[in-house]
Amino acid sequence: MNLDTIVKELDLKVLSGQDRLDAEVSGGYVGDLLSDVMANSKEGDLWFTRQIHQNIVAVASLKDHAGIVVIQGAEPAADTLEKARKEGIPILASARPGFETIGRVFNMIAATKSPEEADI
Repeated sequence: MNLDTIVKELDLKVLSGQDRLDAEVSGGYVGDLLSDVMANSKEGDLWFTRQIHQNIVAVASLKDHAGIVVIQGAEPAADTLEKARKEGIPILASARPGFETIGRVFNMIAATKSPEEADI
């Protein structure tokens, strides 16, 4: 599943990386503790967070995430968006609570997987 499908289905606001919405999303990771995200997330994950500072871009770039979704109406700082543009990291925004946003994306990804692949 690609980012564009998720953006349209959840009516997410694209804050950066409009040209990267064809990126494939293989799973997701939820976390606000950067060291945890660095240690446990995977390449191709869509990262869900309330963090808005520019270090989220560095982590997403390091881990080769498909993108970042800031939840619950959070708005990244201007320097964060500028860094994301320079590094080609899509940042998406959801006005919905994290639980709802993450659950909906999980269900979308799970629906595309075979029973053998269902462990996302």
